[in-house]
Amino acid sequence: MPMNPAKAQDVWKDAGEHVQFTVLELNRQDQAKEQEAIQEFVDRYQAIIRSLRIRDNKGNLKASLGFSSAAWDYLFPDAPKPKELEPYETLASEKYSMPATKGDLFLHIRANDEAVVYELISQCMLFLRDFTTVVDETKGFRYFEGRAIIGFIDGTEAPQVEDAAEYAIVGDEDPFFENGSYAFAQKWRHHMDIWNKLTTETQEKAVGRKKFSDLELDEKEKFHNAHNVASQAKIDGVEQKIVRMNVPYSDPATGNTGTYFIGYSRYWKVTKLMLQNMLKNGDYLLTFSDILSGQLFFIPSRPLLDQIADGELN
Repeated sequence: MPMNPAKAQDVWKDAGEHVQFTVLELNRQDQAKEQEAIQEFVDRYQAIIRSLRIRDNKGNLKASLGFSSAAWDYLFPDAPKPKELEPYETLASEKYSMPATKGDLFLHIRANDEAVVYELISQCMLFLRDFTTVVDETKGFRYFEGRAIIGFIDGTEAPQVEDAAEYAIVGDEDPFFENGSYAFAQKWRHHMDIWNKLTTETQEKAVGRKKFSDLELDEKEKFHNAHNVASQAKIDGVEQKIVRMNVPYSDPATGNTGTYFIGYSRYWKVTKLMLQNMLKNGDYLLTFSDILSGQLFFIPSRPLLDQIADGELN
């Protein structure tokens, strides 16, 4: 069967207005019971989404559920495994680090109405809380004009929505996992006081684009480690793309402000190469940011979720 975006979870379009990322860790107290519990949850999860889309038909609810390499091995030990699903290990250069952190299950929820996000997570936790522990819960939001919290339009380098699916969704190179996706989640905290002291011209050279118009600068105008230069990834001379749905998060009164990076890709090796290049080239964004978390997850297709719910992967 050919790649079919309609069978994928929501991994290739729409960053959303109200967003929540939830990372959980399995308690690992009784493997058999937790395998049964995840089957029930996956079944209920899809039903909850269907119900909420009926209850709020203008909510534009999008959701994806994923599993880390360790979770896959624990929950589905006798099943095939996605070819590129591996434990994410800390990446580092002499100056910067992208740490690996805990996480077995991943939920990425977005909708036009925060109430829909709240309801979906609340109902999910009715089933998850008995056998998981929350590692991180981050609420994101759409900033003005879809800009990153640092003031620049975000996602410009991502493929257009009409072309995005083939960059985000696994194809016939891994047939059992076709229409799945590799999701890399990473939480950045920015030192906004440092960034805001820079002139607009310096900020533009650091990002590689004009701040107001979003036009890309000429190569000679950018810093050598401008973000859109440092993060480029080429394989056999061909530039690679992933689907980014980054959003800002903030507790402004306490100064806890940053970006939640989420990249969906057909190939984990592409996202990994981008991260390695950012470190190697000293991406300017790293100079005023701390990276707090990082984990790789596989997002099964919806038919594969059905198989999980039916207990066919144990």
